This record gives sequence, structure tokens and C-alpha cells, in this order.
Amino acid sequence: MEPVSTEHVAAFRRFNRYFTRRIGALDDHYLGQDRPLGEARLLFEIEDGVPLRELRNRLGLDAGYLSRMTKALEAQGMVRVSVHPDDNRLRMIELTPAGRVELKEQQRRANALAAGLLGGLSADQREQLTEALAVTRRLLRLAGITVEHVPGASADARACLDAYAADIDARFPEGFDASDLVRAEEVSGDSGAFFVAYEEGHPVGCGALRRLEPRVGEIRHVWVHPDARRLGLARRLLAALEGEAAARGFDVVRLDTHAALTEAQAMYRACGYTEIPAYVDHVYADHWFEKRLTRRG
Repeated sequence: MEPVSTEHVAAFRRFNRYFTRRIGALDDHYLGQDRPLGEARLLFEIEDGVPLRELRNRLGLDAGYLSRMTKALEAQGMVRVSVHPDDNRLRMIELTPAGRVELKEQQRRANALAAGLLGGLSADQREQLTEALAVTRRLLRLAGITVEHVPGASADARACLDAYAADIDARFPEGFDASDLVRAEEVSGDSGAFFVAYEEGHPVGCGALRRLEPRVGEIRHVWVHPDARRLGLARRLLAALEGEAAARGFDVVRLDTHAALTEAQAMYRACGYTEIPAYVDHVYADHWFEKRLTRRG
């Protein structure tokens, strides 16, 4: 991965400082209500009730900070905390009737603030800003996703493969037999590697690399969860697999794909893969590709 320039860091921080000041994020009375932004955001995230543990993970909050905000909202009569009826280890938080009224007013004020900001722009400028915000959100989501090398037998690896199998079983006219999935030992240790992409702690993609023959690796099962598609994550996974292949001394990586996966074929070609004759007899393969690698160090 290329190093991040100081100019890019400075531009990102300038935008953060401007935007947080402009929307009043630094004010103890966010949107003119009697609470700071943290508590206001917590009201928004609770919706119809959620485990406190899930809220902590979703928002990346320190347990102590979340506890203090929860107690403050309880004292204001905005939320109630209870034990989950089926699991007494889980503490649930939900809005009270007063909390729902408060959230509705909060939404009204937030919409008015946004409309006030956008009101200073022309219709074309609003379209331009809306498009820029969509790109910003997509790239920030991608930046927040980590791609990690995990054991091929791990629960997350097998869960991703199960989801991959279900996905392509629905897409392939002939269906898909899960026995075609790579075995854990093929993508572990000296035999290969398995990568899982995580967004906020949840697996959202995967890819496998296995040794095909001396100095030749094979990439299998590059998959992204439907909710994380169109971010550029498949290319991130592919790059991680290629980097691992190069680090293992492979000169070439190969892969095959089904005729139904037209978007995968387009991605491989865009990423420097060349279509080649069949290198293996594979029931689900209609196209075969390879790419020569530049080995590290």
C-alpha cells in the first residue's frame, strides 16, 4: 500500500474541523436541545431497541463512556434499560415515549439545519455536493474495512464460504455444489492463505489463495457481501491475495470464473489479468485468467 502523504492528511483534517464546527458538533446543546452530540446520536441509533453491546460495537464507543451517556439519558427519562428476556447476560436499551418525541424533534431540527446549509447553493451545486458526499461515504467505508489473514478453518472463513456458496448457487443456472469449496488445509500454512474483510467487526468479504504448482498460485472464491458491494472491496481483496502470492515466491497467479459472473470477468481484465486456455478441468469454469507478478524484495 502506498504511503499517505502529509497533504492528504492535512486536507482530511481541515475538512473534519470545518464540518464539525459548521454543524454544531462542538456545542453542548446540539441542535439547540439539552444534550451534546454524543447523546443525540445515541438516541438516533437506539431505534426500536438494541443490545448495549451492539451499540458499543457499532459506534466504536468505550464501555465507560457509553455507560455514562446511557445513565444521563435514563435520568432525563429518554431511555430505559432492561435485561433481554431470552438472555440475562444481555442488557437492552430502548426509547421511552418521551424519548420518541425527543427523537422526532431532533430529526426535525437536523433536517432544518441541513436544508439551511443547502439553501445557499444552486440546484446544480446541490447535485454536485450530493454526488461528492456519496463518493466520500463510499471511500470512507472502504477505508474503514480491514482485510485480514485468517486460518482457513476459522469460523469467519467458513461463514464467508457458506455465504459465497449460497450466493453463486442462486446465480448459476446449474446451481452450485458446496463440495467445490476449498478445504481448510488447502488455504492454510505452506499450502495457501485465506483473507477475510471486516467492516465494524463483521465479515463482509473473503478470498482464498492456494498453491497450484511450483511458483504458480490459484485465487479462489473472491466474494463480497451484497451490502458491501460497489465500494471497491473486491479489488482490495484481490490485491491482498496477489501480495500474499508474491510474498510466497509465486511468479504467476491463475483463476477461473463462470460465464454468469460478467462483473468478475471485467474486474480481472481491468486488474491486469489475461484470458488463457483452460489450465484445469473445472465444472464451474468458462473463462480462465492469469497474471504475472512482481515478487517482493
